[in-house]
Amino acid sequence: MPQISLHSPLGALTISEDNGKIVALDWGWGRDQEETPLLVEVRDLLERYFDGDSVDFRTIPMEPYGTSYRLRVWEVLRGIPYGETRSYAQVAALAGGSPRSVGGAAGANPIPILIPCHRVVGTSHLGGYSGAGGLDDKTMLLGLETGE
Repeated sequence: MPQISLHSPLGALTISEDNGKIVALDWGWGRDQEETPLLVEVRDLLERYFDGDSVDFRTIPMEPYGTSYRLRVWEVLRGIPYGETRSYAQVAALAGGSPRSVGGAAGANPIPILIPCHRVVGTSHLGGYSGAGGLDDKTMLLGLETGE
């Protein structure tokens, strides 16, 4: 499976591709590095994103592995615009399930940042984040997008 890594404000990130679609974004530097046109495009978009550019990741072909429910939640998350947030309850209203089940699906997101689970927040707190830096990563990503 081709993968490419990059340095980011969150630390090293590795993007993985399978059959012409992005299937994972992981924290850490991948052992094998194999550039493909798609991986180079996504790496370049991520670098622009971390430079503060408003980047729309919805055009990237992705194929996350998950249950049908998680796939529905992740599709709703992909629709949250750059710089905006939605509550777990708002996502649940669109994807079905409960705020808690949305949190579980967001926590299992295999392609964070590109599928922006960091844009989902609780009604009275930020909620959780599965990135290596936890809530610090979520706060950084939200601040990057809002210019704070």
